[in-house]
Amino acid sequence: MPKQKSHSGAKKRFKITGSGKVMKQQAGMRHNLEVKSARRKRRLNEDQVLPAVDAKIIKRLLAN
Repeated sequence: MPKQKSHSGAKKRFKITGSGKVMKQQAGMRHNLEVKSARRKRRLNEDQVLPAVDAKIIKRLLAN
């Protein structure tokens, strides 16, 4: 039986930290940036930890 492949879309969107947490980029930094305040853009630019419920699913997609 052939090997299972990792989910290509998930590989591009998520990364797993050394301690096993799943990180994602926050939404809202793609367009209309001139409307948003500098403070809001700084906060949106940080990576965010995925909730444990969602992280379990993402880890399964990235495991192979």
